[in-house]
Amino acid sequence: MDEAPRPQPSPRERIKAAWHAARLWLLFSGSLIGIVAVLSVPLDGSDTTIGLALDQAASQDIQAPRALSYTSEVLTRQARQLASEAVADVYDAPNGRIARQQLERLQVTLDYIETVRSDTYATRDQALADLAAIESLHLETATAEALLDLPEPRWEAIRMEAVAVLEQVMRSEIREDRLEEARRAAPALVSITLPEDQAALVLDLVTPFIVPNAMRNEAATTTARQAAYDAVPSVLKSYAAGEIIVSRGQVVTALVLESLQAYGLLRPTNPWPDLAARFLLVVVLGCTYAMYLVVAHPEPARSTRMAAILCSLFLLTSLGMRLMIPDRTVLPYLFPAAALPIMTAVLIGPGMGLATAMITGVLVGFLAPRGLELGVYVMLSGTFGCLVIGRAERLSTFFWAGISAALAAVAVVVVFRFPDPATDVLGKATLVGAALLSGGLSASLGFGLLLVASNIMGVTTALQLVELSRPDHPLLQMLLRQAPGTYQHSLQVANLAEQAARAIGANALLMRVGALYHDVGKAVRPQFFIENQIPGQNIHEQLDPTTSAGVILSHVRDGMELARKHRLPARIRAFIPEHHGTLDATYQLQAAVDAAGGDSARIDPQDFTYPGPR
Repeated sequence: MDEAPRPQPSPRERIKAAWHAARLWLLFSGSLIGIVAVLSVPLDGSDTTIGLALDQAASQDIQAPRALSYTSEVLTRQARQLASEAVADVYDAPNGRIARQQLERLQVTLDYIETVRSDTYATRDQALADLAAIESLHLETATAEALLDLPEPRWEAIRMEAVAVLEQVMRSEIREDRLEEARRAAPALVSITLPEDQAALVLDLVTPFIVPNAMRNEAATTTARQAAYDAVPSVLKSYAAGEIIVSRGQVVTALVLESLQAYGLLRPTNPWPDLAARFLLVVVLGCTYAMYLVVAHPEPARSTRMAAILCSLFLLTSLGMRLMIPDRTVLPYLFPAAALPIMTAVLIGPGMGLATAMITGVLVGFLAPRGLELGVYVMLSGTFGCLVIGRAERLSTFFWAGISAALAAVAVVVVFRFPDPATDVLGKATLVGAALLSGGLSASLGFGLLLVASNIMGVTTALQLVELSRPDHPLLQMLLRQAPGTYQHSLQVANLAEQAARAIGANALLMRVGALYHDVGKAVRPQFFIENQIPGQNIHEQLDPTTSAGVILSHVRDGMELARKHRLPARIRAFIPEHHGTLDATYQLQAAVDAAGGDSARIDPQDFTYPGPR
């Protein structure tokens, strides 16, 4: 069977829907711009930042606005560089192959000299030229003549001593940077039995063959220096409140710039990238938050009133962040981090509270100097608070939510600050106290803002619903006294509606309270409704169908008047006209048709239709 075509919305309905969407968009975009402005523009109209550049002379004394300890990248880098440079080069063990090569080269050279000495056919000049041609020795003429003039026994002694000395020298470690030291040590190894002139000849023969036998290991040296570099811990730079960071006329160093940056005193040369980054972060977080709200909680997402409340709360929270977090030591830990997550958890649901805790944590992490610590502080405090508060159906849940938020905040302080040597015992105790107060402030502020939202903005909260469900509520007491049958009927409907809501995952408390009040209008004329009549008597039998229908239908209008008089929330008032909608009073309508001789054209259907929404 084909589905009936859906009715097209009228132009008026389309305009109304477009205006509703436009209002939501204006609220969303306006709140984003407002948050960026609050987080970026100086709140007192002044600019406390300082424009300085490296190697520029400071035009004034600049003092530390507060006590601060931070990890200095400049000092850490300097300390690590010094530690790395202090590591000596790493050399391999002496290479025996090099020693053997040098001994072989010496033997070849000595054999060549022996050949020249033994050549009886060469003239003296030719022999001197042959010795001078030895590239590895570069003998002077006097030395060459002395070698030629040596008696054979002396030459043999010199030859043997040269081999022995080179062998001893090459057995020890000879580095590139200690080559001259090894050559200077060679004379001490020459036998003292040789005359001085012959010992000099030994050294002339040996010295050129003394070469490095221990080579620098580049990889091991780099590894050792990197290990020394990495072993140096981060260096803390500390300032006392009022301490001079840079004096007037002093040249600005990298450390000075880093210190000013740590205090947030250094004015960026171009502020637009920072402003663009803040704007982009807020837009991304805002869009993520809005998308989650639309997907997970579509009904609140369509409410302009709820959107206005959320935007106002985020603007107030951003203002609180700006006032309490930057350039402060203890105030950031007093920030009521869990207030906004608690509010959203109560108004919409725990899932929305968790999303709010994460969003505010990221914002605080971006804004605060100790970004990671305070971001986790805000996120965990808000998370525990909203998980414990739930729907806040009891006032005591605010107390336990505050306690849990405080304990989570204390845990973050212990994790981040207790191992910090820059924070003394008094400072740690102060931060723990601030964290405990933060939990209490969050619960108190959340409860106060919830009262404002419920009384001024007309938002229905779980606490209101619990109060309305109490049997001693004046309107329920009126219904019990004047229409006891309707009261019992409402209790039965409330029980059924509550169980049905639980089965489908709806708001069971809202359904129960709405069902309790849906028929309160019957208390005005209770005798006209069957559940309040004495058996055997029906007053409608004495009335014409139109009058009878008018009395029956009037209980909706009477109920709305009573609901407004007793200030029932809008969501509870909505149950009164909606529970009949635009149905007909069937019994009276049929009686009217029968009275008209079966001609329904003589009957006005509006006289028998409930005045509810379509």
